[in-house]
Amino acid sequence: MTLVIDVLLVMLTAAMGIVIWRAVRGPTDADRLIAVDLGFVVFVAATALLAADARAHATLALVLVVTLVGFLATVAIALLLEGRTP
Repeated sequence: MTLVIDVLLVMLTAAMGIVIWRAVRGPTDADRLIAVDLGFVVFVAATALLAADARAHATLALVLVVTLVGFLATVAIALLLEGRTP
């Protein structure tokens, strides 16, 4: 089980590298927003993997709450980029 989690963490690290590259290089603000949102998802996934490996059930509840807050923040920023008020 630990080998699988280690492989997944390496894959998430590679994905985060690509996300950082897109966030820095993105030609539009929308590209940067999508990159930051995906970076947030990768971070939450890594946290969930580490919590599952450590069998920390309270951390998994925290991951759920942070995911919901991240979704609301993404919607608010998308509306801001579009020019409407949330």
